[in-house]
Amino acid sequence: MTFKQIEYAALELPEASRADLAQSLLQSLGEATEDPAHDQVWAEEAARRYRDLRDNPAAAVPAEEVFAKLHAATR
Repeated sequence: MTFKQIEYAALELPEASRADLAQSLLQSLGEATEDPAHDQVWAEEAARRYRDLRDNPAAAVPAEEVFAKLHAATR
């Protein structure tokens, strides 16, 4: 099978099966997905976002608004 054939077959699976397949594929990458530097960058980003929200709660955007904008942009 070619990559495209596998991809097409995978996309035809039910959502739960696709999620299981995605998890299996990610786990198969092993240490490639376990980069401490990557984790550090995300920890710093989370801390920055927390500080921003703590210091200016009025700047927070409700999740419903974010998802509505995202949905409208992807139509």
